Amino acid sequence: MDFQRYQQAAVKTLQPAMPGTDPVLIPLLGLAGEVGSLITVYKKRLRDGTAFEPGKQQLREELGDVLWYIAALAHRSDLSMEDVAAASLEKIKDRWRPTPAAERMAFDEGFPDHEQLPRKTTLTFTPTLTDDGRTVIVLTRADGTPAGDPLTSASRIEDDYRFHDAFHLAHAAVLGWSPVTRFLLGCKRRSRPETDEAEDGGRAIAIEEGVSALVFSYAARHGYFEKVQHIDQELLTTISHMTAHLEVGACRAADWERAILTGYTAWAKLRAQGGGTVELNLDQQTLTVLGSVFGRDQGVVLVRSLIQIIAPRRWRPAR
Repeated sequence: MDFQRYQQAAVKTLQPAMPGTDPVLIPLLGLAGEVGSLITVYKKRLRDGTAFEPGKQQLREELGDVLWYIAALAHRSDLSMEDVAAASLEKIKDRWRPTPAAERMAFDEGFPDHEQLPRKTTLTFTPTLTDDGRTVIVLTRADGTPAGDPLTSASRIEDDYRFHDAFHLAHAAVLGWSPVTRFLLGCKRRSRPETDEAEDGGRAIAIEEGVSALVFSYAARHGYFEKVQHIDQELLTTISHMTAHLEVGACRAADWERAILTGYTAWAKLRAQGGGTVELNLDQQTLTVLGSVFGRDQGVVLVRSLIQIIAPRRWRPAR
């Protein structure tokens, strides 16, 4: 029996709502009551174990009552159980199943090679001491050229946010999307001005930076994800809303969760080492910290001349 046929049959036994009452109220209260009955059955099963012989039969009966009240509630709310079930499966897939490799989208496919995110490359986070005594992180590409400007944590609290480009690199690795990484690596899609403006421009960059800051504030309250395997749905929903109009809106919540946790794994290692080299691999959807010659007890590298030649990111004043 499918959901539509069940709902059609179930509502034939639905009693009319009492005058002056909300027609949704009785099915809603009934649903709450039946869920309580389910808990009672399970309590007896825990208490009596295998001696509770009618447990399975009672469980089936209570689940059937729950299903009836769901059908009644859907009917009174002008909803089809068929649609509700389909939407539920879609939501579950979005939340818990990362996009299969065969279905992944390469957002820069068809663009010139120099406008595509590199499928595999390395970048190095180097701790550096400035003339005024501040410790910054200088990010360099595989060929040694600087990628953006030196970063501090930009905070009165030393929380090592200066390593946060790892988050953007993880977005690129797992999602195949990161306007910030495109800027850092010089692979904006300038051959198509509308794409360059809408997907790689200042607004998209600001949104990604906003996502990074939002997640960081959440991570700070959750041990920076050190022992966390899943992220609250509310946070993932907010990120989805922030990025819905961008090409990355095609990615699932499960993809975002994987990207975030990948980024924080790399960030934690860079933080512990005081720097290091990471390998970005879009094909494998990985961001791997390869190692470091730096250490928190070994000081920082003095590279004042390098800092002086790096142009500021005018669009990233907080960095």
